Amino acid sequence: MKPLLIRGGRVVDPSQGIDAVRDLLVRDGIIAALDEHQAVDGADVFDATGTIVTPGFIDMHVHLREPGQTHKESIASGSAAAVAGGFTAVACMPNTEPALDSPALIAEVLRLAHEAGLARIYPVGAITRGRQGKELAPYWRLRDAGAVAFSDDGATIASARVLRQAALYARDVPGVFISHCEDDDLKALGVMNEGVHSMQLGLAGSPGLAEDIVVARDLLIAGETGKPFHIAHLSTAMSIELMKFARAQGFAVTCEVTPHHLLLGDDRFERFRADAKVNPPLRAELDAAALRAAVRDGAIDAFATDHAPHTREEKAQLLSEAPAGFSGLEVALGAYARALPDLPLARFVELLSCNPARILGVPGGSLRAGSPADITIFADREWTCDPSRFRSLGKNTPFAGVTFPRKALATIVGGRIVMQGVG
Repeated sequence: MKPLLIRGGRVVDPSQGIDAVRDLLVRDGIIAALDEHQAVDGADVFDATGTIVTPGFIDMHVHLREPGQTHKESIASGSAAAVAGGFTAVACMPNTEPALDSPALIAEVLRLAHEAGLARIYPVGAITRGRQGKELAPYWRLRDAGAVAFSDDGATIASARVLRQAALYARDVPGVFISHCEDDDLKALGVMNEGVHSMQLGLAGSPGLAEDIVVARDLLIAGETGKPFHIAHLSTAMSIELMKFARAQGFAVTCEVTPHHLLLGDDRFERFRADAKVNPPLRAELDAAALRAAVRDGAIDAFATDHAPHTREEKAQLLSEAPAGFSGLEVALGAYARALPDLPLARFVELLSCNPARILGVPGGSLRAGSPADITIFADREWTCDPSRFRSLGKNTPFAGVTFPRKALATIVGGRIVMQGVG
C-alpha cells in the first residue's frame, strides 16, 4: 500500500486536543505522522483544503439485518451505507433471524464484513438466548468469537431478576450491556408518543413513562451489580435526569441519542403514514429540547443512528401494522449538525468517534501516531436528502427532502479510501 498524505485539512482530534490545519501521513494502514507541511516522495496525496479531518466516526447502534432479513439490508449494503455517511465502523445489533447468540453466528458476521471490505463491523451479542428474556447467552464464548457488547435490543428484558442475574454473571466479561428501555405493558399498542397529537389523531400512544421506568430499573441494576450499562436511544427529559442521578452515585453508565429524537417531534403523523414510526417514539418538543440541552452540557455520551432499514412495502402498511424504524446512516452527519448548529466541533467529534470507541472498547477515536488509519473527512456544505440514492436497501426516512448543512466527503478505513465524493 502506497503512503497516503492528507494535506491541508483542519484536523480536529479531541483525544490530542488538536484543532488546527495539519498534514496527516498514513503508512501501511496506520497513522504515521501528524504535522505541518509534510512532503513524502511517492505518496498519494489527498487535498483536504477547506475540509475537516477527524478520527473515523463509529456508530454504536445499527441494524444490518443479516442473517435472516437480507431483503431489508445485508452486511454488504449496510457497510456501503455506513461509509457513504462517513462512518468507518459500526456495531451491529443482534435482532437478526436467528439472533446473534452463538459464536458461529458472530463469526459469520465477521466473515461477511471481511468480504464486504468497507466499514469495520463490530457484532453485538445477545444477552439472552434468542432475545427471549429467559435463558442467558454464553457471554465469554461470544466475546471470544468477536462480540464487543451485549444487548437484546428491540426487546426489553421484562424480568428484572433475569437482567440482574445476567449482569452479575457477565460482570467480569469485557463488553458493555446495551439496554433497550420500553415497558411493553405501558407501551401496549402505542404507535406514537402519548400526548396532545396522539389524542387529536385518535391513535394509541406510548407514554414517556414506558421508557423512564425501565431506564430507572436498568441504571439501578448497573449500580448494584457493577456491570457497565449503556442506555440506547434516550428520548425523554426524565431519562436524562435519571442518567444524571446514576452518575452522581458513581454508577458505570453511559447513554446515546439519535438524530431523529433530537430533530423531530410527535407532530409527524397527520397523514397517518409510518415514515416516522420508530421505537422509542418521537416525543414532544419539550423532550427534544431537553435532549439537545443534554448534548450541550455533556450528559449525553454518544451519537448513534439506530439505523433500522425496512422495505418500502413494509413501511407503506397501515400505521398499526408497519414496522418501527428507518434508515439513518447516510443522513446522520447532516442531521446532527442541523439539530445542533452551535455545537463545538471538538464535542461533535467526541460524540461520533472518541466516546463510542471508548464505550465499546474498540480501536479508533484518535489520530495519534500508531492508531489505525480510520479517518472521516467532511465539510460544512449543504445537501438535500434523496433516499432513492441511499446505498442502504432501506429507502425510508422521515428526512426525505430535508436540506442539511454538513456532508461527508471521504471515508478512510485502514488507510484505504473506501468512499470519496458520494452524491
